[in-house]
Amino acid sequence: MQILAMVTMLIDHIGYIFFPGEMAWRYVGRIAFPIYCYALVQGHIHTSSRPRYLRRLLWIALFAQIPYNLALDPGGWNVVFTLLLSAAVLFILDKLPNLWYGIPVVILAFVLMDRLPLDYNAYGLLLVLIFRYARSYWLILAHFVLNGVYLFYYGWRVQMFSVVPTILIVTAPGFWRLLENKRLPRWIWWSFYPAHLALLALVKILFFQEWVFIEWRSLFTI
Repeated sequence: MQILAMVTMLIDHIGYIFFPGEMAWRYVGRIAFPIYCYALVQGHIHTSSRPRYLRRLLWIALFAQIPYNLALDPGGWNVVFTLLLSAAVLFILDKLPNLWYGIPVVILAFVLMDRLPLDYNAYGLLLVLIFRYARSYWLILAHFVLNGVYLFYYGWRVQMFSVVPTILIVTAPGFWRLLENKRLPRWIWWSFYPAHLALLALVKILFFQEWVFIEWRSLFTI
């Protein structure tokens, strides 16, 4: 699972940076984010210390931010911030005596995350909540409806392919457990996101120096 998430994310980012007109890269890349959302929920459920889990996500997000700005989006916040805020919402919801009390929390988080320059914005929060609370074929249906809403309102056509790993999780649990058992050392899993962005940023700078300078300068332009 971890290897599949990392490889498809790398393919997605290579396509986004170096082959923006070739959508095949992006289709493959849609596999990654649902797996990271699924992994976040599993980490939230099974971690021995949720505050430490949140701190770890914060450190990864901070380390990845400058490489993310250089490689992908000079004005945005990387996706680990999206996952961090989503994990914080899960943490709060688990503290409440009833899930109904969590509705204002989810609404507030949704509005905040949709206004911040986050990768995936509030879509990430909703997908994390789906993986946390939906079961069996309801999980597929909820993910498909979420993608349909974003397709209707934002034109996210390529995002429809992100339902593929969700279908596998529900319909092929044996195969998915086999993928989950193929675990990497923790330091590789935690460091891959900032490390691969730093490498892509370096390649982009070496081959597209003028382009990167213009993008980076825009961060400081009022």
